[in-house]
Amino acid sequence: MEPTRWLTDGEQEIWRRTLAVLTLLPNELEGQLQRDADLTRFGYGVLATLAEAPGRSRRMSELAALANGSQSRLSHLVGRLERRGWVRRERADDDGRGCVAVLTDAGYAHLAAAAPGHVALVRSLVFDALTPTQVTQLGEITAALLTRLAPPGDCPASSDHGGSTADGR
Repeated sequence: MEPTRWLTDGEQEIWRRTLAVLTLLPNELEGQLQRDADLTRFGYGVLATLAEAPGRSRRMSELAALANGSQSRLSHLVGRLERRGWVRRERADDDGRGCVAVLTDAGYAHLAAAAPGHVALVRSLVFDALTPTQVTQLGEITAALLTRLAPPGDCPASSDHGGSTADGR
């Protein structure tokens, strides 16, 4: 058995700060979206993913993977979004077996209204706190971590859509 490679004091400090960011940042984003748009981060990510897709539609299985959620979780969410009139489900044209989620005009309008406040918070909490060099480094660091967490091909590079708006800006 290989001996444990304990963290150095410096690594331990960085790890604890990383854990704090991983806890506090999602809570802040979730709170803003719930207050201002009656959406969860997962719901916002699903709507943004649909808004960016050709025809504003995606297969449910593909959408679940892009949104980093299970098919079951996505199915429950899409049901709630359907009741609000923001999404509708259709049979897949290509094989008639699969199911496709389609962003409605009302859903697109809701996303467009929610995006400015969400993007402002992301900018305030993340990008405004960093220098341009640090933003580049953050991109490199997150890419390296995502490669470990989800092998290439399994990893949507921008699934959170923290900086996406309904018009792609």
